[in-house]
Amino acid sequence: MEAWRCVRRGYGRCVVGRGRFPMLLHHPKALGRDWRTPWENPQRCCWNRHISSCMRWPGHYSRAPYPYFSSRHFSLNWRPACLFESRTQFQYLNWRPDHLSQTSLIHLSSYSMNSEGDEEPSSKRRKHQGMIERHWEYICSPNKENTKILGDKNADPKCEDNEKKFDFSVLSYNILSQDLLEDNSHLYRHCQKPLLHWSFRFPNILREIKHFDADVLCLQEVQEDHYGSEIRPSLESLGYHCEYKIRTGRKPDGCAICFKRSKFSLISVSPVEFYRPDIPLLDRDNVGLVLLLQPKISCAVCPAICIANTHLLYNPRRGDIKLTQLAMLLAEISSVAHQKDGSFCPIVMCGDFNSVPGSPLYSFIKEGRLNYEGLTIGKVSGQEQSSRGQRILSIPIWPPNLGISQNCVYEVQKVPKVEKTDDNLTQTEVIVTTEKLSSNLQHHFSLSSVYSHYFPDTGIPEVTTCHSRSAITVDYIFYSAEKEDVAGEPGAEVALIGGLKLLARLSLLTEQDLWTVNGLPNEHNSSDHLPLLAKFRLEL
Repeated sequence: MEAWRCVRRGYGRCVVGRGRFPMLLHHPKALGRDWRTPWENPQRCCWNRHISSCMRWPGHYSRAPYPYFSSRHFSLNWRPACLFESRTQFQYLNWRPDHLSQTSLIHLSSYSMNSEGDEEPSSKRRKHQGMIERHWEYICSPNKENTKILGDKNADPKCEDNEKKFDFSVLSYNILSQDLLEDNSHLYRHCQKPLLHWSFRFPNILREIKHFDADVLCLQEVQEDHYGSEIRPSLESLGYHCEYKIRTGRKPDGCAICFKRSKFSLISVSPVEFYRPDIPLLDRDNVGLVLLLQPKISCAVCPAICIANTHLLYNPRRGDIKLTQLAMLLAEISSVAHQKDGSFCPIVMCGDFNSVPGSPLYSFIKEGRLNYEGLTIGKVSGQEQSSRGQRILSIPIWPPNLGISQNCVYEVQKVPKVEKTDDNLTQTEVIVTTEKLSSNLQHHFSLSSVYSHYFPDTGIPEVTTCHSRSAITVDYIFYSAEKEDVAGEPGAEVALIGGLKLLARLSLLTEQDLWTVNGLPNEHNSSDHLPLLAKFRLEL
């Protein structure tokens, strides 16, 4: 009973991480998802009542600086056969808590424990390992079944080319840079460590790319050394031409656009750097890449197709930077896609935009306008739930010397004009009329999202990324198309006419779906993002 009184006095009023008595002698290593210390079976006693009252969030933290004893596992006079790492035998027949070290841990065996010893919430516990099933959703093929499993070869809507149409497919995929994975390892505690090695991940990623067999690949978080040594050679052997833009500064990754040489020829390459040393707002190293491609088709008159890829800033509280980066990308797209008659060639814009559906940034892309007056910088991307303590977006967001108008196009640079006369040279300075300060942003494209972001039957959100901290949509494929005047409800499909026609898309999943295969990355999917895939038709 003396030992019981010591524990009751020492822990009766403790809080997490505090107590009067030090605990076990050694800090044990994690031993697996479920483990039990070698206590002797016949001995049972109720230790749980007072000690467990000190524990906050039982079941969500498997490590604690005090033991969480259960009446099912211990008795007052238990004597363990050995003590974890050192296998040291207990020398004390009359055990007391003050004989133990504070940094120890006893794991309650009724809770599952992952391979790194960090408990996941019950909704994220691994239920089973298996393959993710994704389906083709046909948008403009009413005669076909609505969905078919990807594994069925007959399910793939084949791209057909003739003199009246040009079909092509685009895949957007954030493949997760290995350096970023290792720098943010806390996001992947649910994963077994061997699955996170690049030597395991790259073959999986390449297998996915081969399986999807897209005509255009837009890849984000492509690490430079891996791109040069493995990614580019592998894709070139599959018939792709690759273009790459590394992030500025000392960042090790960047964006790549790869296209099948049998399907397109390259007209131009336009890298976009969002870092500007002369503009304090633009001090981040994100980049974009814009390609102009010519379809290889027998038709005499076939417009080029503009493909853009980017990875915008992550920081949820810097919506001012995100909007400016987006405006710079749109300005470059406008410059590349602009045709002689004043129209724009078809556009596909892919990437990780680090913004959620329905956010102001997302709405700006789809609707072509945004009034940001009074908008806090943390609300732009929709990632922040609270805007308390955040400043309002300035008007204008970016300074005039960026050279981009509120319409997201490059401003024509005016230069002094010199006029010759008989008597002398007269220099006339052309005055550039500055735009009236306005909180309205606009762009000239009619962009739609390939995905509807909600499942029509349930209204449950689709997700494109899933790790230990969150499961949301941040990846998109936008394309130029004219929309009907009537907007559909969330989850409803929107009929599209003109521009590019969306034929089919590879279905996304819910958070619950992904956690049935232990989230992302997992044994078969080696990024924390899902690849997005769409089939388009260009009417000629």
